Amino acid sequence: MEVKVGIQNHAREVVIASADAAADIEKSLSKSLADDSVLKLTDAKGRIVLVPANAIAYIDIAEEESRQVGFGRL
Repeated sequence: MEVKVGIQNHAREVVIASADAAADIEKSLSKSLADDSVLKLTDAKGRIVLVPANAIAYIDIAEEESRQVGFGRL
């Protein structure tokens, strides 16, 4: 999963390649927003990113695109 976290009053977004499922990330986000706590995300290499829930502007969760080879789709 590719997770993009937009942070309020910040020009750049945080991009994480996560091995977690989209449902797990969404559940973790909902819990941290309800508790007004910190969102903890772990990337595919095991690094941990902590974002205060009150600073989150948006989160974009997307499947990583597989690279296409050639000129067309099969």
